Amino acid sequence: MFFTKIVMGVRKLAGLCSGNGLPMFQPADKLRCTLERERARADRTGDNLSLLTFAPRRPEDAHTTLTFLARILRARLRATDESGWLDNCQIGVVLPNTTAQGAWKLADDICLEYSDDISPPVCTVYSYPSGRRTTGATPVQPTSNGVARSGDRATSADHATPARPALELETFFVQRMPVWKRMLDVMGAAAGLLVLLPVFAAVAVAVKLSSPGPIFFRQRRSGCGGRPFVMYKFRTMLANAEAYKAALLAFNEQDGPAFKILEDPRVTSVGRILRRTSLDELPQLWNVLKGDMSLVGPRPLPCEETNACESWHRRRLNVTPGLTCIWQVKGRSLVSFAEWVRMDLQYIRSLSMWQDVKLLLLTVPAVVSQKGAR
Repeated sequence: MFFTKIVMGVRKLAGLCSGNGLPMFQPADKLRCTLERERARADRTGDNLSLLTFAPRRPEDAHTTLTFLARILRARLRATDESGWLDNCQIGVVLPNTTAQGAWKLADDICLEYSDDISPPVCTVYSYPSGRRTTGATPVQPTSNGVARSGDRATSADHATPARPALELETFFVQRMPVWKRMLDVMGAAAGLLVLLPVFAAVAVAVKLSSPGPIFFRQRRSGCGGRPFVMYKFRTMLANAEAYKAALLAFNEQDGPAFKILEDPRVTSVGRILRRTSLDELPQLWNVLKGDMSLVGPRPLPCEETNACESWHRRRLNVTPGLTCIWQVKGRSLVSFAEWVRMDLQYIRSLSMWQDVKLLLLTVPAVVSQKGAR
């Protein structure tokens, strides 16, 4: 309670009193819109984008630390930079066309301006496109003399290290699943597992008799925010199918990073029927019940295919992946990968309970018609 009162006082001072020489900090929702806009711009231009965040070290330091920060930012930020609240105790600065190292240089310069009697903030840098090159880092902790450190390495402007840790900016765009959507998933997946139990048994027997190997196929796929999870399917290929994938890459019929072949020689006779009818996807109801997937959402790609995606393709990771989505209803393998991603982004932009119910109902005739199924 005490900390909240301090923070609200700082927000009023730093965010509203621009007439006292302090910058006008954007509210959190507007800063998020700024991030979205700059991410789209970076996708088009190929430029770097960084987000530099500042947080007080202790609740009692909030007033002096953030008030002093407001004055420094006014003098140092470029006209293209934007600052604002990320939450009630953290300030974010959007830095277009700036690498992670450039953002760390700014953090160093700002921390060095703090005197010994004013605690410097905790600084963290998020970069885009961050890449599968840097997967995470510990937030940087300031020392008593105001120089930011990462671990035990000093990172002031006079003693900079060649490589600085940065977190992935994509984590800021991950959307929390609405309560209504999770309730729909739990009820739908539980009912589906119960009602389809005889179908599960019949398919399991058919898979086991069709070829040697396990009944279920397990594969690491990219989930919400890129977090890997194990996805389950009924096995439709030979048990050692993954070992032959490299030899078949030249015959890939799907553009982009996704891999699909119409007449894949690894698919068994029973597997072709399961794929045409989408019965091989039924075990993913267990993934939905666990929370790794949703009934409706972008289809999860294997982790190696996700790593090969372009930056704008990875926006589909902002939400929990699903069993079905617009792509399944409108042609599946008949559309390009870029169009596939655009369909997923269309779904994310218009997320609603009515849209989920509509797509679930449209999936049934799409499966029956087997349009675009492989």
